[in-house]
Amino acid sequence: MRASRAADEIGVVVHGPEVVDSGRAREALDRLERIGSVTAVLGGTMGRVAVIDAALEDRIDISRRETPSRSVQRLMPSVDVVVLLNYAKTAETGLAFGAMVAERAKPHKPLILAEYSGPFASVLAGGAGGIAERIAGALGFPMVAAPQPPGMTASSGRTVTRTIFGAVPGENVSVNGIVIGRAEEERVTISATDGRIVQVLGAEVKEHGLEKIPSVDLEAAILRTGDVRRTEASARRVREPGRDAVLIDHAAEGTFEAARGAGVAVTVGDDTTAIAGEVLARLGIPLVGIVDGDLDMLCPRTVAPKGSYILRVRPGSDDLVGRRVREEVFGGGDRISMEGLDNEDLVDLVKRAAGEDLRSLRRL
Repeated sequence: MRASRAADEIGVVVHGPEVVDSGRAREALDRLERIGSVTAVLGGTMGRVAVIDAALEDRIDISRRETPSRSVQRLMPSVDVVVLLNYAKTAETGLAFGAMVAERAKPHKPLILAEYSGPFASVLAGGAGGIAERIAGALGFPMVAAPQPPGMTASSGRTVTRTIFGAVPGENVSVNGIVIGRAEEERVTISATDGRIVQVLGAEVKEHGLEKIPSVDLEAAILRTGDVRRTEASARRVREPGRDAVLIDHAAEGTFEAARGAGVAVTVGDDTTAIAGEVLARLGIPLVGIVDGDLDMLCPRTVAPKGSYILRVRPGSDDLVGRRVREEVFGGGDRISMEGLDNEDLVDLVKRAAGEDLRSLRRL
């Protein structure tokens, strides 16, 4: 029996590595393709690694780095309904996440959350009618009512406030991949004035982390509590390296984009090195990591690219050494040609920039 016209074109936004690592994303795509034509994209950043490991890049578009709300907006003109696939820590945090995406995307067509932590399906926006029931039935999910958006983002003059729901006390709280504290309550509220974080409620603040974020667009920032990837999978390599060297300085979320055309990467910061290593291992690109032992375990299970080096520097000096490397090795930028150089030459240049702050060098 042919699906009704209203359900013919189904957009799917896959969010986060967990729904992919668990096999649920593959299962959902298989089931939804029985009731309509499916176009699937990744919304978020760290899910890309999971999609590669699961060999799903031919079914889930991972070519863009964009937020889930932006993915929803991009799909809306060409589909009849968008399904947001997610696997949150709890049903409550899943609902809060779905409400946030709907609030930001402002969809003009039906938007349905398929949340595997329940599991359940919920209509986040639009008069979904029978489409929601068909999709929930195909996935084998019960329907639940969506809560009112909890007002996670607020602006007042020059101040922007964001609230994260469902934190587990003791978890890291990060902004764009940089840890700024540890959660003490289930709700963490962050405020920024003129792009500078001025208040963090519900968490013990890590001042050294805040120092690494002199300016941030809080409305667009990636806020997270806990690990960047709670689940595991075997690493799978998908790209041949290039020839350039790139500098990734406390910006691990953008590693896929930064690594285009690169044959080696210099990473600055303990967690940046760990997270970027997860991505670079899939791209076959070794790294030269500058760390000072201040690891927050945002990415506790890491895969080090073969042929990588780790330079441990004086505690608290990774930022300083990173700035010297940018000026002395990369000429003030973040990319240089490796023409006439090999990776050991690059390591020597980084060692020279580290100077007396260097404590040890290890090849992985």
